[in-house]
Amino acid sequence: MVHVTEDVFATGAVNPFTKQTEPIRRFTLSNGSRMSVQVITLGATITSVKTEDARGQLDDVTLGFDDLEGYQSEKNPYFGATIGRVCNRVANGRFRLDGEVVEVSKNRDNKFQLHGGFVGFDKAHWDVVSVRQDGVTLSHTNPDGHEGYPGKVTATVNFTLSEDNCLHVRMMAESDKPTPVNLTNHSYFNLAGHKAGANGLYEHTIEINAYGITETDKDSIPTGKITLVDGTFFDLRVPNNLGERLKQLQPARGYDDNFCVEFDPPQPFSKVARATHPPSGRWLEVVSNQPGVQFYTANFMPDVERGEAAIPGKSGAAYAKHGAFCLETQKFPDSVNHSNFPIDDLAPRRGPTTTKSSTSLGVSQ
Repeated sequence: MVHVTEDVFATGAVNPFTKQTEPIRRFTLSNGSRMSVQVITLGATITSVKTEDARGQLDDVTLGFDDLEGYQSEKNPYFGATIGRVCNRVANGRFRLDGEVVEVSKNRDNKFQLHGGFVGFDKAHWDVVSVRQDGVTLSHTNPDGHEGYPGKVTATVNFTLSEDNCLHVRMMAESDKPTPVNLTNHSYFNLAGHKAGANGLYEHTIEINAYGITETDKDSIPTGKITLVDGTFFDLRVPNNLGERLKQLQPARGYDDNFCVEFDPPQPFSKVARATHPPSGRWLEVVSNQPGVQFYTANFMPDVERGEAAIPGKSGAAYAKHGAFCLETQKFPDSVNHSNFPIDDLAPRRGPTTTKSSTSLGVSQ
């Protein structure tokens, strides 16, 4: 049976919106299969996902920090956070809405916006709406004009754990003015264990149900063109060893690309991706109603082989380049500036937008 417990993750955290000092609450979702998921109210962040391997050994398979200072550090690459108001990139920090140009903050080299700006949803203190037997619901109200976006947006994230090791994440947002919204979760996974690093990552196989990728420039800003994956290193429609694929990529940077998910109408959900770690027997499968998924192999984490200092993580971990992967379900990046991209409920309007994703973790015996 699934059950939820609560404790305090940290005290003395300053809310960036109210400037009040508040505790950060933590919720642990656990089931009878020994899987557990921990979520904190800072950034509606997943801080831990523990599950067994084929030998019954329990390990944490997500990257994160032990304390508040880690999550507030500039070295935190959005570990586990809920990203918004608009995840990924907004080119030039600008888009047109109802015939008017909207300027939003440019938090990356004063060139473009990434993951909602300087104070995105990942830095908010989320309110606890409800605690249920199998999960928790958190909410954040983002004020009109914040980071340049019009409209007050109320976002809600519902985390639910099932007995069969499935984590359901349902994100909803509603605005009082037309405005873009694109939400995702930025968890970093390593099925070999969060401390396993690049060597563990290279042992994975990856499969992504995608017909194309959104072509980007040197700053990873979409050009508007969709490139078919056929005959390229981005064709991951059948399982491929990730270590071999990363060796073949030119330049050898790793993956950081939005994959265009193949849907089978009229199904509202599609299998997005499956990652497997054969040595441990663990596998992860993602299902979503979103048209894209950002597959990222932690290329911009510190390159220790070049003398860069690793990120000090939880339980004494040292996180570095290629130490994990992300599967961020989303609308296509910079959709506000590309009329040919499928925007669906990202289209600026009043009313709710809903993002649904489910992540299943299992073991191959």
